[in-house]
Amino acid sequence: MLVAPLLLLLFVPFPASTGNQDPPKATNGELFPWDRMRLPKTVSPIHYDLTIHPNLTTFHFTGVARIELDVHEDTNMVVLHAKQMQISSVLLLAPDGVRPLKVLEYPHFHQLALLSDSVLTKGQMYEVKLEFAANFSDSYHGFYKSSYRTRTGEVRFLASTQFEATFARGAFPCFDEPAFKAKFTIRIIREPRHIAISNMPKVKTVELLGGLLEDHFDTTVKMSTYLVAYIVSDFLSVSKMTQHGVKISVYAVPEKIDQTAYALDAAVKLLDFYDDYFDIPYPLPKQDLAAIPDFQSGAMENWGLTTYRETALLFDPDRSSASDKLAITKVIAHELAHQWFGNLVTMEWWNDLWLNEGFAKFMEYISLDITYPELHVDDFFLGKCFEAMEVDSLSSSHPVSTPVENPMEIQEMFDDVSYDKGACILNMLRDFMTPESFEIGIIKYLKQYSYQNTVNGHLWDSLTNVSDNGSAAQMIWTKKWYSDDELDVRTIMDTWTLQEGFPLVTVEVRGREIRLSQERYLKTDNASLTEGFLWQIPLTYMTSASETVHRFLLKGKTDVLYLPEEVEWVKFNVNMSGYYMVHYEGEGWNSIIRLLQNDHTVLTSNDRASLIHNVFQLVSIGKVRLDTALELSLYLSRETEIMAVTQGFGELVPLYKLMEKRDMAALENQMKGYIVDLFRGLIDQQEWADSGSVSERVLRSYLLLFACVRNYPPCVTKATQLFNEWKDSDGNMSLPVDITMAVFVVGARTPEGWDFLFEKYSHSMQMSVKSRMKIAMTVSPLKDKLKWMMEQSLHGEVMKTQDLPDVVVSISKNPIGYKLAWDFLRANWRTLIKKFDLGSNTVSYMVTGVTSQYSTREMLDEVRKSRETGSKMRCIQQTYETIEDNIRWMETNLPLLQAWLDKRRQRINSCP
Repeated sequence: MLVAPLLLLLFVPFPASTGNQDPPKATNGELFPWDRMRLPKTVSPIHYDLTIHPNLTTFHFTGVARIELDVHEDTNMVVLHAKQMQISSVLLLAPDGVRPLKVLEYPHFHQLALLSDSVLTKGQMYEVKLEFAANFSDSYHGFYKSSYRTRTGEVRFLASTQFEATFARGAFPCFDEPAFKAKFTIRIIREPRHIAISNMPKVKTVELLGGLLEDHFDTTVKMSTYLVAYIVSDFLSVSKMTQHGVKISVYAVPEKIDQTAYALDAAVKLLDFYDDYFDIPYPLPKQDLAAIPDFQSGAMENWGLTTYRETALLFDPDRSSASDKLAITKVIAHELAHQWFGNLVTMEWWNDLWLNEGFAKFMEYISLDITYPELHVDDFFLGKCFEAMEVDSLSSSHPVSTPVENPMEIQEMFDDVSYDKGACILNMLRDFMTPESFEIGIIKYLKQYSYQNTVNGHLWDSLTNVSDNGSAAQMIWTKKWYSDDELDVRTIMDTWTLQEGFPLVTVEVRGREIRLSQERYLKTDNASLTEGFLWQIPLTYMTSASETVHRFLLKGKTDVLYLPEEVEWVKFNVNMSGYYMVHYEGEGWNSIIRLLQNDHTVLTSNDRASLIHNVFQLVSIGKVRLDTALELSLYLSRETEIMAVTQGFGELVPLYKLMEKRDMAALENQMKGYIVDLFRGLIDQQEWADSGSVSERVLRSYLLLFACVRNYPPCVTKATQLFNEWKDSDGNMSLPVDITMAVFVVGARTPEGWDFLFEKYSHSMQMSVKSRMKIAMTVSPLKDKLKWMMEQSLHGEVMKTQDLPDVVVSISKNPIGYKLAWDFLRANWRTLIKKFDLGSNTVSYMVTGVTSQYSTREMLDEVRKSRETGSKMRCIQQTYETIEDNIRWMETNLPLLQAWLDKRRQRINSCP
């Protein structure tokens, strides 16, 4: 966790404009002629002619950018972006000749002002030519260096780009806002030992003086600056053609090229699917996928050259797990969906980032459900909605569409709300409209706004008018939900995108009457923060009397439904297709508990998972007693489906994780014992082999890892035996992939086992195996090893710095390591901010991850120590709220938990 005073030293907020403050001053002391963060719209780029010469020995690059401009209003200045760049020459190429321009720089806004002695006339075409130089970025953004180590220990370097959201300006002078779309013609100068790739295919290579080569790439389609990409490396590639004639290539370092076959086949299959699904041909002749050895996020959708972490792209059929296959396929599906949602049609500004990311996240599941049914992707979608609700239940959450101005605020938009909540409300809308109507609407949206920029309203208009003449699908949709007035998608969906949070629907059954009310679900003791929120909620429900899914649009604060007959139970939010929680008042929860105990299979796995989630979350706000939620959890001893099982773990495990940070071993161990007992039957059924469906294999990995971490004797005995056999074979024995995490975790408990695991980690070229070894080493009880791991990850030679966030957060979950992780985060804050960027999802992940299980006033005080009001980072506010919620939960529920566990033990002991 981060101490606020450090933040204040490092973070000076970007003002949206200077307002009443002193006017902005350029670096030379002159008045800078523009005082806003957003660029003026007096001129816009049409075409960039860009030449880049990276030097992989000095880690420096030079370049020339010729930008063709369209002048919309008479002006004598051009304002554009450049960051940490030396500009050596700027010329204006005008209809009446070539002349130099005066350059003023305002670093605070990353802006350059190019001033002309004569007026640039509206309607005329001009070019500006800028010569520039810069160092490679020290972070994972902009144009940055990456490296990898060969089997023989040689370190090789490459250079790659990551421009989303505001980092193209660090690689070349440009209009670095998504609405300033233009075409790009790129040339890369390189040494013969390297290759260069970019968004478009290479047209030719020209030999230059000094033995250098210059690759010329074809001109791109019209696109935003954040989608430009180029890589200079010694990568190798494999290629295939899609059915639609697009060349797909996967690039990787030479020693890992044999791990690219799965990604290549998946990309071919998925690009063909999207081509057909969207009814819009992929507009480029090729699509490259490149595995970058150093990469901060999971992947990036650069048009025609998507980039990935190695673990997100490389797959070894003999050593990668079922969950690896699922994750890699989802990431590829996500980035290829962006080629339409984001690249072809782009949000106008970063406030509507969800139009890109929510759609791409949503399309992961739509596409894989059809193209890879064996992956059972539906078993995992609901978890994304639960993750989004965790963040969205805090008062520091934000609307899906949120005003943002400065780079830090933009970075903060790349969170669970934009991605996961965006996907979940789209899924709700698809169910609301019917899949047929929804598909018609999004195809219309993509076709109407191709190569343009959009806002929320454009999408809602396309979905409201799914057919100019009124389609059969639209008529079904209207009849299905409402019969007395016309449905207005914009009005409905504005309630989900323009206000933060989500509704809690309270259901009370009185005879044949169902009384409904809605309020904001919020984890706070400040009731005033829940006031003034109202959603239009597409309710679905089923009852004990009918398997039919009934539908009703709840528009007001309250309403009443009438049943044809009295029922034993009612379940709202069928399959949890809606982004809301449900509270069953009166006898409602007791009737559901009886149903689950008698025959839980009456409800779907998603329905059961949503009930588990909802009832435990309602404990947090005092709507349900903890003992009621625990009574419901008892049915889990008969549960076998992955979504319900993992949600049971997801609600129960955090309870003892809170206690691990306190001196209360007796109750902690009682709670751990309850969870082991609850799932003992399912754990004992697991084979120590790779068999079954993807969901069954993922669940096996999960259960055996939990059992071994919790020291369940049969699991520890088997894992110890397998680890010793594997170690005796010098790591050559082939372990079943799905059980390796459990085996590695047990092996890493001794210094000898940990050292052996690290030695194998250091020399392995299988990225998924390295990932499992890394996490297993963080679970070790060896404090000196944990501390050394964090230090090595920060250093970045033996363990990659890109993996540091996962290492730190995983160690923070280790009861032996949580103080070490906190101390490390505090001590190295300046370095981490420089490397991962203030406001980034990575920084937020570390801050909230390390502190999410703190639950005492002392811990909160330590986090808040010397707190001032200047820190507006959302993750800091989320951290305070989460700890306060944990404190309230412990104060309210610990006595109830102790009493319930004691009562259960007495019941068990009294059984004959």
